[in-house]
Amino acid sequence: MAIVTIAAASPMPTCALFRESKTAMTKKILKRQGVRAVGNFSHFGDTVRKDFDFIKKGINKGMDWANEAFRIPQVSKTLDDILWLRNLEDHNSPPIEPQSWPQPSYPGLTGVDLLMADLKALESYASYFYCLSKIWSKPLPEAYDPQEVADYFHCRPHLVAFRLLEVFAAFATATIRIRASGMRKFLRSSSDEDVNGNISQYDLGMVLKETMLNLGPTFIKVGQSLSTRPDIIGTEITKALSGLHDQIPPFPRTLAMKIFEEELGSPVESFFSYLSEEPVAAASFGQVYRGSTLDGRTVALKVQRPNLHHVVVRDIYIIRLGLGLLQKIAKRKNDLRLYADELGKGLVGELDYSIEAANASKFLDAHSSFSFMYAPKIFPDLSRKRVLTLEWVVGESPTDLLSLSTSSACSERQKLEAKRRLLDLVSKGVEASLVQLLETGLLHGDPHPGNLRYISSGQIGFLDFGLLCQMEKKHRFAMLAAIVHIVNGDWASLVHALIDMDVVRPGTSIRRITMELENSLGEVEFKDGIPDVKFSRVLGKILSIAIKNHFRMPPYFTLVLRSLASLEGKLMNAIFYSSRLYISVLPVGSRHMLPFQWIILLSFETYY
Repeated sequence: MAIVTIAAASPMPTCALFRESKTAMTKKILKRQGVRAVGNFSHFGDTVRKDFDFIKKGINKGMDWANEAFRIPQVSKTLDDILWLRNLEDHNSPPIEPQSWPQPSYPGLTGVDLLMADLKALESYASYFYCLSKIWSKPLPEAYDPQEVADYFHCRPHLVAFRLLEVFAAFATATIRIRASGMRKFLRSSSDEDVNGNISQYDLGMVLKETMLNLGPTFIKVGQSLSTRPDIIGTEITKALSGLHDQIPPFPRTLAMKIFEEELGSPVESFFSYLSEEPVAAASFGQVYRGSTLDGRTVALKVQRPNLHHVVVRDIYIIRLGLGLLQKIAKRKNDLRLYADELGKGLVGELDYSIEAANASKFLDAHSSFSFMYAPKIFPDLSRKRVLTLEWVVGESPTDLLSLSTSSACSERQKLEAKRRLLDLVSKGVEASLVQLLETGLLHGDPHPGNLRYISSGQIGFLDFGLLCQMEKKHRFAMLAAIVHIVNGDWASLVHALIDMDVVRPGTSIRRITMELENSLGEVEFKDGIPDVKFSRVLGKILSIAIKNHFRMPPYFTLVLRSLASLEGKLMNAIFYSSRLYISVLPVGSRHMLPFQWIILLSFETYY
């Protein structure tokens, strides 16, 4: 006891006191300097932001006034045509092979020979510029073709350069904002433990959301896809990015009506007795107005954003350039640019609303025998390439139901009812996706929460048919078999299913891949007679093996994964209890004459 007393009463060693005081002094100096630096940066940022908002409001007011006086939409269209050199385009121009820049050489020429060589060089330069003017006359192809797109932007490098600067500036600004927010958090922290200066995941997601909104439709589409994957980027970031589904700023009504008139050849009043002044929804590629036809039917009028085709194809071209550069740096065997090509084909297909109208009718016909699935009817007489008119669907989105179920303004009974409707929507969404995957083979390519509705009749309504995926029967059965083999832990059979899905390259050692799967995953355990399978873990292991062995991704697989990823994200965001949800799809499996022991059980982890 005496020893303890002496130790407690003994003074702290001088070196320890000096070290502690030095650390405290350093922290105070850093904090004082940091406050001054961040304070100046914050003041500068606030000033710039206020000036930008003031200028933006002034421009908007000026545009509104000038629109009435000078028909700004037409002026804006003319400026776009000049920038993109569309005034030189001719849809009837024949294909022309691009020429290389002339490189004249005069080894040992003098006198008349030198003069003739100069004239010949001038002729080659004139021929080059003439060829270039003819190439400028070739318009951007309506359907996505990688080579034609490359030729189009090869003679318009200014468009690519401006866009690259815009993208780099946007992400550089986002990086500065993230670092500044982390520094402010560091300086505000009062405890020694919380001094890491890390920005919260939600704030990071908000910065990413604003960046993608500023960069336009293509990046908004990427953000929407990420917002359905909390298992990849975390729940807080997906919560912030979910605003990309319903918080996209609209474009002016005058531009929308101008596009409508160009497509249908007459003013809106010739077709509709009523049309809302403001859009009821704004999406990445267009916006929707509520209206009534002359015979009194309530419809949704979807109008595409101006100049969208050129903007999307330009971004896909830049992504393709980036993937090509990445392939060379990483020395990958497979052509990474094919992923950009598949994305380009899908997104460009979404830009043609006549294709979307045909897709909606095709989807409706394919699933007409499933009464719990609903798709709106199309009005073909009021639809064109950039305008789509379809039946108005009355229903609640998953986001609306989720908000109701957690709202403090609602009673407990209302919350429980909202939860019941949401769980019913999720259940029907799972069954609908399995029907599409296993029964009809026709998948909705973008089933994010903004494109789903819970109808009062208990049906699940689908919207936005710009992207559909048609799977071959052999691929559908191979994917079904792969799920079964994962549940049963039959890794050797799983490899054969992957081969049937055209994922494993010919010549790959099946034995080696099987051994790697067995070593990584082992045997499946059972709980209460149910396979305890964590699909996220299994897919993660398969992905690492796929990268190691250079698996390939067939063209159809990109859209399938996009569709299933949206479904999985919806499930993970919709369940309210911290438990594991097992969904039996025996009714679907039995239609394909599966043995009883092949009941498929999908397991999704939830974190609420």
